[in-house]
Amino acid sequence: MTVELLIHAIVHQTTILIAQLATLGGARAPLAQVATQVFLDLARELERQGVSRKVSADMFGLGLRTYRRKIQRLSESSTERGRSLWEVVLEFIRGRETTTRHEVLLRFSLDDEAQVRSVLRDLVDSQLIVAHGGSKPAYRAASDEELLALRSTSAAEGQDDLLVALMYREGPLGLSAIASRAQVEPHLLEAPLERLLTAGRVQKTGSGETALYEAKALVIPLGAANGWEAAVFDHFKAVTKTIIMRLANQGATSPDDEVGGSTYTIDIWPGHPLAEEVRGTLKQVRSDLSALRARVAEHNRSHERPDAYERFVIYAGQSVVSEGRD
Repeated sequence: MTVELLIHAIVHQTTILIAQLATLGGARAPLAQVATQVFLDLARELERQGVSRKVSADMFGLGLRTYRRKIQRLSESSTERGRSLWEVVLEFIRGRETTTRHEVLLRFSLDDEAQVRSVLRDLVDSQLIVAHGGSKPAYRAASDEELLALRSTSAAEGQDDLLVALMYREGPLGLSAIASRAQVEPHLLEAPLERLLTAGRVQKTGSGETALYEAKALVIPLGAANGWEAAVFDHFKAVTKTIIMRLANQGATSPDDEVGGSTYTIDIWPGHPLAEEVRGTLKQVRSDLSALRARVAEHNRSHERPDAYERFVIYAGQSVVSEGRD
């Protein structure tokens, strides 16, 4: 019961964060695939941890046959086995100058019609395809110029930083793995990866389909106009990774533990004698950690990193909430 309550509370807070991101600055980011992605990611992670499909189905409250069918339906098209419905519908539309919704539904008649319609809406919302014709729409693939216009200079810089964050925290990664995590097609990553390689922010080993990419550093300057997406991902990754590692060791905590975290809530008010010390603490912590990181980086530049090493990830965050009877 306690674990269930914890899961519900974490899901609730995560949905609040997703809703904030989806509506940031007046935007309305498409969310059609979020529920599907959550289910598939959970199912795959349970399987990766050694949980059988029968047990996983029970955890989702589904019969084994229903569970298998749901994974199959969401993972791949029934018309073209081994490929996602989203992928093959986009490819079908790109292969024609224009195509009607009726033609799309006819082409994928073996798939659930509601699912095909949902994929079409998501592709339109994502601006990968363009719809015209009102109640009986026809579709065409977005042109290279339209796709380029979608990615302004600032957005491209933000994307570059986010890709660096992915490769820094989860690399080395192959092109297909990066594309899967970034939710884009592999060919759309060729230009940004080339930029990052040229700038020295990413390193590449191997070639062709076996090439692997990684980043050995991630630095988003304080106050930078771009890159906040990478900073948010890195903060979230650091917190969740710390919690996961702490859960793996369920023994009692001690002040000497190298893995774990503490949350401190401090109440102050106007005229409080320690108010300025409280307000300045995060600034001091950031300054100390930045200086320490710089000294370590200076040493590492002249000493080759061994194959086995320890990476310390320290997260420092702060929020200020105005409380009161109103």
